[in-house]
Amino acid sequence: MKQLQFKVSIQAPVHKVYTLMLGLDNKSSYEQWTALFNPTSTYEGSWEKGNKMLFVGVDEKGEQGGMVSKIVENIPNQFVSIQHCGLLKGGQEILEGPEVDKWANGLENYSFEEHQGTTQLTVDLHCTEDFIDYMNEIYPKALDRLKELCEQ
Repeated sequence: MKQLQFKVSIQAPVHKVYTLMLGLDNKSSYEQWTALFNPTSTYEGSWEKGNKMLFVGVDEKGEQGGMVSKIVENIPNQFVSIQHCGLLKGGQEILEGPEVDKWANGLENYSFEEHQGTTQLTVDLHCTEDFIDYMNEIYPKALDRLKELCEQ
């Protein structure tokens, strides 16, 4: 896997960015910025350290799919680390096999730093070769959408 990094500077306090990004007060704020990845994007689970999280959406066939993940770390307003453990296909969790092996144990880390009311959000993630172009195109757009939400 390759390591990718994306950054965005948001004119909002870190607590607001953290809360809206994760959808802590209202899950729809998470769904709004992640809709660029999949219009039906959402999550099932809790952001607490050690918890399982399903990042899900519906595909073009109407089937639920996504990632089975674990929250490795969550330090409010500072850092969130997600480890991808498997895939969700047709509502079934797949935790082993060639498709999973490509992603297994990949991390997605979010670092938050506030300076004088502006929050710098840095995303570091592991990505398979076949998704690099997609992530390089979509992630900056998704972060721009998060920026818009936070700056309202």
